Amino acid sequence: MNTERLAQLLNFLQEEPNDPFTLYAIATEYAQDNPEQARPYYEKLLEEHPNYVATYYHVAKLYQAKGETALAEATYQKGIAVAQQQQDHLALRELQNAYNEFLFEQE
Repeated sequence: MNTERLAQLLNFLQEEPNDPFTLYAIATEYAQDNPEQARPYYEKLLEEHPNYVATYYHVAKLYQAKGETALAEATYQKGIAVAQQQQDHLALRELQNAYNEFLFEQE
């Protein structure tokens, strides 16, 4: 985790507390060393910015790593639906691949 970058991002968040990119960037910084610190930022994105498709992959992986399989599966499914709706083919492919891998691991 880059503490200088994180401090700058936290300052940006104070200036604009609802900016989805800043929330995502903070979550991503925290996720490197402490996924539990990333979780509230990812979940705020899911709640307040459900169309921010990049969130779904990372938060589903976080849930998966924590053994929260039902939550991970629901998150993958929702992310796939959002990516389809937005016609974001790259995000759709990444989410679908991760979801298929997840399903394979559950067998």
